[in-house]
Amino acid sequence: MIRRMLLLLATLLLAVPATAQPRPPVVLAAASLQESMNAAADAWARQGHLRPTLSFAASSALARQVAAGAPADLFVSADVEWMDDLDRRDLLARGSRVNLLGNRLVLIAPADSMARVALRQGVDLRAALNGGRLAMADPDAVPAGRYGKAALTRLRAWDAVAASVVRAENVRAALALVERGAAPLGIVYATDAKASAKVRVVGVFPAASHPPIVYPVARLKASRNVEGERFRRFLVSPAGRAIFVRYGFSPR
Repeated sequence: MIRRMLLLLATLLLAVPATAQPRPPVVLAAASLQESMNAAADAWARQGHLRPTLSFAASSALARQVAAGAPADLFVSADVEWMDDLDRRDLLARGSRVNLLGNRLVLIAPADSMARVALRQGVDLRAALNGGRLAMADPDAVPAGRYGKAALTRLRAWDAVAASVVRAENVRAALALVERGAAPLGIVYATDAKASAKVRVVGVFPAASHPPIVYPVARLKASRNVEGERFRRFLVSPAGRAIFVRYGFSPR
């Protein structure tokens, strides 16, 4: 998968004529940022800039692409750990890393579900599943899944439902499983639930049940595109952050 995504990014860059200067910045962004980052890219383009090329996937997959040499300018992760990993590899431009956004973790069900779950210590989530599966991003690698596992562990519910978990590729894939009715419950970010009319929030995880949800942004050290740095500065500006707030994120 990483090889296919690297090929796609390289193809996108090669499609830009050699005489076109500057070129659009390439942004690798967490899957949960699809609507909001597209809105930010549109706002940037309306100011007379070239619209950024956006690539969305799980932060884990994107970080591995960067480590493998993906031709990109910015990385926006859904957690600090994958950004830390690139920092340790000396792949980030010094001084460009900023904590951009925050989010909440929620439990969702299909829109027509009557379920409601009180997410507190000792919650019997297995009973709420009623023999069904729990959709969530891969808890071993993807930020939304890691936050979800941490929350369920803190609430003493993980051991009871671990065997029922469907490990999705990213948080939007977990959302899709619930949208289709393939899973009666799922764990996603509050912004993902807000973006879909096909699901409803049936519980909100206590903020103290998992590590703070933080989305850092950074320019990649290998980037030589001045438009990438300009777009990064726009994202962290009050005007840029305000766009994400409209989609349910909290500023950091």
